[in-house]
Amino acid sequence: MSIDRVVLAFAGVVILTSVAMPLLLGQSMNWLWLTGFVGLNLLQSAFTGFCPLAMILKAMGFKAGQAFS
Repeated sequence: MSIDRVVLAFAGVVILTSVAMPLLLGQSMNWLWLTGFVGLNLLQSAFTGFCPLAMILKAMGFKAGQAFS
């Protein structure tokens, strides 16, 4: 699995989890701040090419994809 796919999958899981926590489990609505943070991080990485998770995955030996090479 390439770095690009892992980053997208991780972002999707975090977004779905942070939306589900307040809706399904009655947790605090503050979980939605995490959704906003992930969205902003995805947006800035689209423009700058900088993604902290991609750097960590590259150091762990994952193969580079098209976006984070």
